[in-house]
Amino acid sequence: MDLRQRITELMPEAHDELAELVAIRSVADPRQFPPEECERAAAWVRDRFAGVGFDVRLEETADGSRAVVGSRPGAGPDAPTVLLYAHYDVQPPVDEKAWRTPPFEMTEVDGRWYGRGTADCKGNIVMHLAALRALGDSRGVNLKLVVEGSEEQGTGGLEEYVAAHPDLFRADAILVCDTGNAAVGRPAATVSLRGMVNLVVTMESASTELHSGMFGGAAPDALAALVHVLSTLRDEDGDTVVRGLDNTQAWTGAPYPDDQFRSDAGVLDGVSLLGSGSVSDMLWARPALTILGIDCPPVVGSAAAVVPKAAARLNLRIPPGITPEDATRALTEHLTSAAPWGVHCTVEIEATGSPFEAATDGPAYRALAASMQEAFGVEMTHLGQGGSIPLCNVFAELYPEAEIILMGVEEPMALIHAPNESVDPSEIASMALAEALFLERYA
Repeated sequence: MDLRQRITELMPEAHDELAELVAIRSVADPRQFPPEECERAAAWVRDRFAGVGFDVRLEETADGSRAVVGSRPGAGPDAPTVLLYAHYDVQPPVDEKAWRTPPFEMTEVDGRWYGRGTADCKGNIVMHLAALRALGDSRGVNLKLVVEGSEEQGTGGLEEYVAAHPDLFRADAILVCDTGNAAVGRPAATVSLRGMVNLVVTMESASTELHSGMFGGAAPDALAALVHVLSTLRDEDGDTVVRGLDNTQAWTGAPYPDDQFRSDAGVLDGVSLLGSGSVSDMLWARPALTILGIDCPPVVGSAAAVVPKAAARLNLRIPPGITPEDATRALTEHLTSAAPWGVHCTVEIEATGSPFEAATDGPAYRALAASMQEAFGVEMTHLGQGGSIPLCNVFAELYPEAEIILMGVEEPMALIHAPNESVDPSEIASMALAEALFLERYA
């Protein structure tokens, strides 16, 4: 049977399976959701992949999460090996009142399937299953599988497990299915991931609050000092200007049109986009500083006082070509040197992550490009992504000869990590077809 027709016939099953999986509240944070939910999701994934011929089991990782690990050999030692990746844990729903539909009940609205995890990343799990079912008993490649349960928490359980069991995941091509396409119907491979530095900067100017009427004007103000320092991190164009970091690099892949970005990001009328480069440059080729939060008196309940201590949590995204060590040093030196009036400035590093850049000149990428073209009828483009996937760096270090391909069913309208996450079922169908075609072609 034609693969495209077979995928079409499998889509009702994909719908029902995704609905089952979305209903499992698999947020890997026991402070918010019971851990039994993640255990249910892991067992669900294990059972479904066992049903398509995998020898599969659950493995506990260092952070307590369970990874679904398996293999399906049969093509012989001379055939290539492909590792399939996804994750079953999801982001919390954030503000459930902001959802138009119940977050853990998959609901169809205007042709899209809504619910937490429909795109990130449970939609990719059912995409894998549909592709494998469409292929049936065809075994042109040897397959390996890992579906993790703590990706969204970033606690590193699978990264440690892979490093401790390198032979278990060794493959010629690794399909990291946790990204997506440029738009619905516009296929893409993500070839660049930004790294990051998270830190907290704190300003202290006095031992106690001071009455602004009696002391304001001469007493140093920690909050004003913090505002001053934060203002030095971007220039008038909105470029991030951390001294020592290059902010002039250009993106060479597919462009991200301004109008599409404004729509995707919900930018208000009259508000300018940031930076002196293109949207693609600013997102994927240059450092980007975001102020995540500020500790200071709230407006409601604030007193007429000079603030003695204030802090901000910062996130610096870094493109390939900048190491997290260099970025940490540059940002720390910038903050401390910019502190005015001798105010005490301390910097606490929370987390760092390395950027990633994929090689795209190998046989797996060529097979994927041809398969995407056939599945979508549109040429595959290359995208960057602002998020970090540390596992990719682990794979790259352990398996330098492997081709690492980032792809998936997400696209800008999916609103991953936000209220009202959704997936377009046509993306699941087209990506399942592309994966099935890839596995045939790569063999």
